[in-house]
Amino acid sequence: MGRISKKRKEALSKIDFGKTYSLTEACDLVKEITNAKFDASVDLSIRLGVDPRKANQMVRGTVALPHGTGKDIKVLVLCTPDKEEEAKAAGADYVGLDEYIEKIKGGWTDVDVIITMPSVMGKVGALGRVLGPRGLMPNPKTGTVTMDVAKAVQEVKAGKIDFRVDKYGIVHTNIAKVSFDGNKILDNANELLTTLVKMKPSAAKGTYIRSIYMSSTMSPSIQIDAKSIVA
Repeated sequence: MGRISKKRKEALSKIDFGKTYSLTEACDLVKEITNAKFDASVDLSIRLGVDPRKANQMVRGTVALPHGTGKDIKVLVLCTPDKEEEAKAAGADYVGLDEYIEKIKGGWTDVDVIITMPSVMGKVGALGRVLGPRGLMPNPKTGTVTMDVAKAVQEVKAGKIDFRVDKYGIVHTNIAKVSFDGNKILDNANELLTTLVKMKPSAAKGTYIRSIYMSSTMSPSIQIDAKSIVA
């Protein structure tokens, strides 16, 4: 076992591992236990009582965080020429079609979100092997395949994120920066959790929200009382 650093020991000493914290307590504590020299991200990991192998228990969706993630999201819009100015005006970082499709085929994926139009999905669909594993494939369910590309860009830039349960039944996503006020982290966390509760599949039986952990980049995890979340 590797040596635990002084800062790690200090962070661990502030957590009572025999306790489950309220969401409010966790949002304040995560700021105290973060010692990174950069503005660390705050993450939530929520284990759900679902079987992701079954289509009727897949949990996937989007949520608009009230205070955004604090991250500068790079957006690529793959669209026809008549939509290019609209996308640029909305704040897209990259706009085009064929030239970017070729770049992606060559391995370029230096973006966080890709938005496209239904009419060009035939071309974009061919990029599935590159974009799929990176979670970048546009999908109508997440609002990234739409005719209103300007609105989609604005929503993403304002803090709209998409989430998906993994094969272990866990939703893991970034919700804030540690520099955020505790109340802003709380607002964002509440928005995500409320959205997840509303999305409970009818086929899911038993306890839906099994466990919740909050952490920041390189910090220990804080266990949150899942029973305090209505599910």
